[in-house]
Amino acid sequence: MPSVRFLVSGKVQGVFFRASTRNEALRLGLSGYAANLPDGRVEVVAMGRVEALFELEQWLWQGPPTARVDDVVRSEHHGHVKDGFVVI
Repeated sequence: MPSVRFLVSGKVQGVFFRASTRNEALRLGLSGYAANLPDGRVEVVAMGRVEALFELEQWLWQGPPTARVDDVVRSEHHGHVKDGFVVI
């Protein structure tokens, strides 16, 4: 299954971005994680169907209502992720 890494920047920490991402990823049937980075971005690694990854990417550009997303950078992820989706 394809695996993708997203780096999301903007006002994305302290606004329930990771928890909301987890809910959306689970709804889409994806596995992976969302983690805060020291530089203020959120890293999202997700694995699953291509269509679901595309939908997650579109959602990441919006995020939860309290977030402000400035950029989403997508790259291939060459590792494997455990089943389920966790917040780190």
